[in-house]
Amino acid sequence: MRAVAGIPGLQALLLGLTAAGALFSLIDTPYPALAPLQNLPTLAIVTGLWFALRRWPMPTSAVVCIGVFMALHTIGGRYIYSNVPYEAWLSAIGLPSVDKALGLGRNSWDRLVHFSFGLLWAWPIACWLARHQRMATGLAAYIAVEFVLAGSAIYEIFEWLLTVVMAGPDADAYNGQQGDMWDAQKDMMLAGFGAVTAVVWLRLRAYFQLSSQV
Repeated sequence: MRAVAGIPGLQALLLGLTAAGALFSLIDTPYPALAPLQNLPTLAIVTGLWFALRRWPMPTSAVVCIGVFMALHTIGGRYIYSNVPYEAWLSAIGLPSVDKALGLGRNSWDRLVHFSFGLLWAWPIACWLARHQRMATGLAAYIAVEFVLAGSAIYEIFEWLLTVVMAGPDADAYNGQQGDMWDAQKDMMLAGFGAVTAVVWLRLRAYFQLSSQV
């Protein structure tokens, strides 16, 4: 595909689809008062990524990781996370209940997205550090995990501050704790676990690729 404004065509398409998905998710959303708070910031992120990719080119695999994460977030934002009807979707195509199989007892789309934050952002971060900051791959992987942990903590603090200034029912709906007082800690743990999973896989892949060349 032809480059668009200095970005490889496929990457530009991915960013465009991500932005379009965020906008379309707000059409006839069941939660019009809260869904924009979740998904409109996606447009700012996509814009920032567009300019960042012009300055710091990245492999398409890294952009795909970010796009998949943003897609999961967009679905969650449309239903303010706590009400994503994934159980109904699974039932509609004849698949068993994930919640019952795992004994979850709550809507766990937010858990999936926090895990995916670590799993899908670790590679783009490590790749950027290695490519554009000339950092050793091992150190880049370590800092990617630290970045995910710090980003998760900052997001949880932001979420708390936002709910402090919102009305009670809206605050509870946006926060999405679903009665779990340790929700923030579990979210950060899952993000960290996702990041560690990603960097371990990356290191193992690099090791076996090197071994096959010996």
